[in-house]
Amino acid sequence: MRLPEPAAFCVGDAQFLDSDLAGLAAAQGPAVAWGAAFAKFGVAAPLHVRGDFAVAVSDAAGRTLLAVDRFSIRTLCYRVDGSSLRYAERADELAGDSSELDAQALFDYLYFHVIPAPRTAFRNVHRVPAGHCAVFEDGKLAVSRWWRPEFIERRAQPLEALAEEFRSLLRAAVEDKAGRGKVGCFLSGGTDSSTVVGMLGQVSGRAPPAFSIGFDAEGYDEMTYARIAARHFNADHHEYYVTPDDVVRSVPRIAAACDQPFGNSSVVPAYWCAQMAKDAGIDAMLAGDGGDELFGGNTRYAKQRLFGVYGRLPAVVRHRLLEPAILGRASLKGIPVLGKAQSYVEQARIDMPDRLHAYNLLLRVGVTDVLTEEFLSNVDQEKPLREQRATYEASTATTLVNRMLAYDWKYTLADNDLPKVMTAVSLAGVTAGFPLLDDRVVDFSLRLAPSLKVRGLTLRWFFKKALRGFLPEAIIAKSKHGFGLPFGVWMTRHAGLRTMALGSLELLRDGGIVRRDFLDRLAKDLLPQAPSYYGEMVWILMMLGQWQAARGTARS
Repeated sequence: MRLPEPAAFCVGDAQFLDSDLAGLAAAQGPAVAWGAAFAKFGVAAPLHVRGDFAVAVSDAAGRTLLAVDRFSIRTLCYRVDGSSLRYAERADELAGDSSELDAQALFDYLYFHVIPAPRTAFRNVHRVPAGHCAVFEDGKLAVSRWWRPEFIERRAQPLEALAEEFRSLLRAAVEDKAGRGKVGCFLSGGTDSSTVVGMLGQVSGRAPPAFSIGFDAEGYDEMTYARIAARHFNADHHEYYVTPDDVVRSVPRIAAACDQPFGNSSVVPAYWCAQMAKDAGIDAMLAGDGGDELFGGNTRYAKQRLFGVYGRLPAVVRHRLLEPAILGRASLKGIPVLGKAQSYVEQARIDMPDRLHAYNLLLRVGVTDVLTEEFLSNVDQEKPLREQRATYEASTATTLVNRMLAYDWKYTLADNDLPKVMTAVSLAGVTAGFPLLDDRVVDFSLRLAPSLKVRGLTLRWFFKKALRGFLPEAIIAKSKHGFGLPFGVWMTRHAGLRTMALGSLELLRDGGIVRRDFLDRLAKDLLPQAPSYYGEMVWILMMLGQWQAARGTARS
């Protein structure tokens, strides 16, 4: 997809901060403006743009700049063949039908349930990481960060002024997205999606269209909270209950729509929600993604603070008193209080970010029990952890909560949640906007004191305080949930879903990746024992089998 030089390929909604470039974009289009930005600012061109974008721009000297936005809402992949650079939005566009799959990337998929950038499923095809750019010159490509978030962690901050500024920024971010056709919102009933719905109502001056998904499964349905938010903001509320038959119908379509294996099961309800919006005449959907990762909303942020307490105990107490008394004693595991104490000490002794994967599904089930010896001989099993450590250590933050946030900006947002939403809306035929990831909101979060994000064990302390009186109190007080899919539970009860899932596992039997005896044990023994837990493993393997089948590579 190399374009004649000078030229630019771009997608997204780039807004040029330089007035001359903004005028050029309005008059001649963003591609021309990007070309001028590269000529004027060189590799620093993305710093003079805000919004979501992926761009490849070449100049008359033969240099090519590739860049994506801060969170890789828009994606760009590339391949260097000798002295030639090729690029495209999707990895499979560069791979071709005969491209070899990358064993390390497939291991990453089974480890993370997605393939984190810069790796893709295909050997020699790479993805530009979030907030990064690449310069191709004289046959060589160099990748670097163009955006490095700088946390300001110690500053006197008047709370009321902060809250007023925050609400103003949120309103402006939603307003920017509200004038692009007929706009609706995902509404899960959580604080983020409810905030977006309410702000859309304010800026539009009419009932905001809101779309919610439910599940007829105990412990998974959040429709009650979605209805509370919808009533509170007088929303034009649309509801749909996803069924096992919907999953059967949509899984092959979703797997085939992805440019590489993707294992976040929440893509199914996101797709049906986007499809419901499309059927209602909606052009663009606003999503609440990012609030947790900017303002401290994930439960692990509080949990890891508890583990941090252990490290502040005197070494003599830890090493000579607690650890000899607790660790390695199997008899304690059956005693509720002592068993939890043992688990706490075991995890607290692990450094960050290693501790975040103490319950990693692949590691807990057993790498060598799941994967073939031949496959593992081509894989570096420690590479995912080394790369996570590098991401964690690269942050400029000094506090635990901000370092976890920066880590999640890559592994939770850029590599997982945003591709989920973008895949869902693309398949349904609508577009997506993420007001909480607006550059102005992100920059505000960077200068918010860590103690205002997670105070004690209270998550999103500032976010909730700033929006108290705007959001319904029941939404502020609720515990976090989301668009989880009751796949494992349904699979044990629905014959069609079980047939599709187990049939998908069979696609992997002769692929040389997953052990045949494990596939048998998973279906016959493990899944019936713990449907919710092992159902996740079935899902991950099912989506891999479905994706390979869609590419015709299941048995290659």
